[in-house]
Amino acid sequence: MSRFLSARYRDLTPYTPGEQPLDRSYVKLNTNESPFPPSDEALRKARENARSFERYSDPECLSLRRKLSGVCGVSPDEVMMTNGSDEALNLAFMAFCDDESPALFPDVTYGFYEVYARVNRLPYEIVPLREDFSLCLDDYRGKKGTLFLANPNAPTGMALPRAQIRDFVLSRPDQITVVDEAYVDFGAESCIPLIRECPNLLVVQTFSKSRSLAGARLGFAAGQEALIRDLNTLRYATAPYNVNSFTQALGEAVLDDEARTKENCRVIGENRAWTEKRLKEMGFTVLPSCTNFVFAKTDRMAGAALYRALRDRGILVRHFDTERIKDYNRITVGAAEQMQALIKALREILG
Repeated sequence: MSRFLSARYRDLTPYTPGEQPLDRSYVKLNTNESPFPPSDEALRKARENARSFERYSDPECLSLRRKLSGVCGVSPDEVMMTNGSDEALNLAFMAFCDDESPALFPDVTYGFYEVYARVNRLPYEIVPLREDFSLCLDDYRGKKGTLFLANPNAPTGMALPRAQIRDFVLSRPDQITVVDEAYVDFGAESCIPLIRECPNLLVVQTFSKSRSLAGARLGFAAGQEALIRDLNTLRYATAPYNVNSFTQALGEAVLDDEARTKENCRVIGENRAWTEKRLKEMGFTVLPSCTNFVFAKTDRMAGAALYRALRDRGILVRHFDTERIKDYNRITVGAAEQMQALIKALREILG
């Protein structure tokens, strides 16, 4: 770092994104991207409907919000579009955390939560998952603060039922709960239907996973109008033109084809079940997953060594070196042929 970097950030450890290597062609199972691209029809519609690029994009994303609200069953004023769900999460940290309301989140979860807390200089408390990596909401009862709950959780893939989250949110009416639903379309229950009943609930989703738009950077937050106004106050103070014109048009086109999204999720679910079965046959421990990835380990090889052996064979998975999960690797569920290549390589590595 340079000598000019503010002292506030000299000890900041940034989030480490998954590898996007260019040195060779890989079977890429490390960043939970969809193996299915947007349809040609969606791309055609986006090209036709994008606003002229010499003009600023619509800062309200009004047309896109209207279409999304119909899909989600809420009003347009109950959603806000963001540059990926990461922007929505960062705005939630800024809006709803301070010295009186620290951030709360698990020890094994999305790594950006701690980064957002630290970069915004907010107090936070990390609450360990249970021994089996399950999240117990009882561990947060009585704690004062804003809970950031990835459901399904990442990298474990495990999910809580909506009814359990509802009871918890209603039990602490003076505290915000932010439910991060990046992977909800692959087998969990969305909490968006709860927002009318729960004024202290914010739900965040992304178009990156189930809707195949990781490269377009589109996400949204859903909550009662007052919460959305809070977030918009900060958004307009930082990046009012946060979603570009082409991404807005592409988001609308993808929402017009929900049948394709649901079919892609169904196929990924089938491929996940096939992969889990093959891994278990090989002696792997595999956590139950409601996502487009599996979290697995084998006693026959350390997690980091297995990650490197797969990489040497042109297959990328995600390894985390934190002590509690260092024996595991997170494996994105891709197309059938990608999962077959993974299993073949694992059999070669393990013998």
